[in-house]
Amino acid sequence: MPVINRIADYAADMKTWRRWLHAHPELKLDCHETAAFVAARLREFGVDEVHEGIATSGIVAIIEGQGEGPTIGLRADMDALPMDETTGLEHASTVPGRMHACGHDGHTTMLLGAARYLAETRRFSGRVALIFQPAEEDMGGARIMVEEGIMDRFGISEVYALHNGPDRDPGAFFTQTGPIMAAVDTFRIQIKGKGGHGAYPHDTVDPVVAAVGIAQTIQTIVSRNHDARRDLVVSVTQIHTGSADNVIPDTAFVGGTVRTFEPEVRDMVERRMAEIVAGQAASYGVEAVLDYDRGYPATVNHPAQVEKAARVAREVAGEANVTTEQGREMGAEDFSYMLEARPGAYLFIGQGESAGLHHPDYDFNDDIAPVGASFFARLVETNQPL
Repeated sequence: MPVINRIADYAADMKTWRRWLHAHPELKLDCHETAAFVAARLREFGVDEVHEGIATSGIVAIIEGQGEGPTIGLRADMDALPMDETTGLEHASTVPGRMHACGHDGHTTMLLGAARYLAETRRFSGRVALIFQPAEEDMGGARIMVEEGIMDRFGISEVYALHNGPDRDPGAFFTQTGPIMAAVDTFRIQIKGKGGHGAYPHDTVDPVVAAVGIAQTIQTIVSRNHDARRDLVVSVTQIHTGSADNVIPDTAFVGGTVRTFEPEVRDMVERRMAEIVAGQAASYGVEAVLDYDRGYPATVNHPAQVEKAARVAREVAGEANVTTEQGREMGAEDFSYMLEARPGAYLFIGQGESAGLHHPDYDFNDDIAPVGASFFARLVETNQPL
């Protein structure tokens, strides 16, 4: 079964919605204008309940099916990124320093398309919970929505999400069982020495040399403390220090990111980093303080739900356009918190040739929105039949 005909009829409307959202990006939890737009559309469609203000600006909307049954959750993220857009498109961001560079405007549009169809037809049992989430890029809006009790409050039994994939065949689906996206941690190391004249280093305690030593030694966590057959990334991405050529500064900063899939690997990295920072500080005679912040956990798909989602994806896109062994990625996703709370699956939908995610020239492909909406709608109808 290809794109649902009724949803195909919405294509022009979906493009209009998506481009409005793209032109009005909002950040983190402050997605109030976006949420108001979404809520207005949902009420126009005739959904049964619209619950606003969850995780500050999130929405959960309920559509009642026919007869008793479970509640399936469908999630879309709404927030943008703090960056300037360079596309030059007519619907480009109207807000300097903000841009929908990850396609969350498209994800929201796909779920709105599914909502319109499901509210019209109601060819399913039980209920659908439409989850419009802020703050995926930062702050973990999914975690906040789970902590505020949406799974129990709305009786959600399973939960699913889609994310677009640049440079993958448009409308094709990609997923896999088990870990599909990595856990993400952040480390920040504050180093304090004793500054002075660059000509007299013997009168100083140089934090620059210590910062370089710490940054280099951190790399040995992957090369010497970790089994090479298990995925791990440790990246130093920042070193800040100094202000003049002939001045040894008092302080330095080293920061970066860690990506893992397994809890024991995560524990090992944090432990070794603390040991390295302490040891290097002692070696160079500086003070060093490590702030290791555990962020989103790994996104782990549940086998039964992957099977259900893949079956529906094949109906919509065709057997040849669905992959269930796509390989896990080192990016991170806060949908992981929802998958910790309930069984479910996270899938990618190809968006065709385009700039990469988080690139200033990125734009969501409107042609795939009806495909994603059809997937969401058929997922409900297939898994909660009358």
